[in-house]
Amino acid sequence: MHKGKIMNDRLDLQYFKKRLMKRQDYLLNAKNRGRNENEPIELDQARMGRLSRMDAMQQQAMSQAAAHLTNSELRRIKTALHLMETGDYGYCVNCEEEIAEARLKVDPSILTCINCARASEEK
Repeated sequence: MHKGKIMNDRLDLQYFKKRLMKRQDYLLNAKNRGRNENEPIELDQARMGRLSRMDAMQQQAMSQAAAHLTNSELRRIKTALHLMETGDYGYCVNCEEEIAEARLKVDPSILTCINCARASEEK
């Protein structure tokens, strides 16, 4: 798609790679610490009152939603690291335009330019 040399001149790839790897390590460690939060809720009324079960089920649903977001971010990080290897990091995966460096500094795992991100939000 794009020449890696151009990307290397425009962006400090080591800076972004370091941030991506650090975030990936953090997410993987957090994911490993929270594994038992996704276990099934026991529905034995003798051991737990109705409101406590409902609260536990709500907590489990929130934990599952957080796990989904974590997995999504981990996939974006993996893709961003792969794009670095191919020389395509910093280009929108939809339109292939450059992603603004300031946007990447906010989140180095961003895969789309601001215009494509806005367009997808409007759908």
